[in-house]
Amino acid sequence: MTAPTLVDHTSAYAWNPTPALVVAVHGIAGPQGSKTAVGYGRSRKTGKAIPLMRESSAKVKPWREKVQAAIEQAITRGEAQYLAGPVRADITFTMPKPARAPKGRRTYPAVTPDIDKLERSTYDAITKAGAWKDDGAVIENHNRKVYPGEHPDALPAPGAVIRLYTLGETA
Repeated sequence: MTAPTLVDHTSAYAWNPTPALVVAVHGIAGPQGSKTAVGYGRSRKTGKAIPLMRESSAKVKPWREKVQAAIEQAITRGEAQYLAGPVRADITFTMPKPARAPKGRRTYPAVTPDIDKLERSTYDAITKAGAWKDDGAVIENHNRKVYPGEHPDALPAPGAVIRLYTLGETA
């Protein structure tokens, strides 16, 4: 049995070198995806009993509102426009560093929340802000969780730096 070949992390796509949209959002990112049952209701369509669900994290709604507001402001100021076609999303989530974490050395936020759930709530807010038609436009992404001051893209406090790229002109 042979060892698998390492993947080269360069893109096969010709992305524009300058992001079409760059925003910094301040606040604690809320993970979207985990739901909690809160009772039963009736389906309007069938009349059958269906479970009523709500987001497990109270941080989702405020986070989505902050991301949406930041994107809308960037569009209003003319710093960004509607992104048509394929998109690459690069997001750096700066997470609150736990008080118990060592101060003198770098640590990694290899704990909850899951990065895919942070991505989901952020993408939904970008969609609601009107930056793209749907997050299905994202064909490539690179997202990371970091602590303040421990990565070049880290914010000084919790939040996220969102960079969205479009494809360059093809010959």
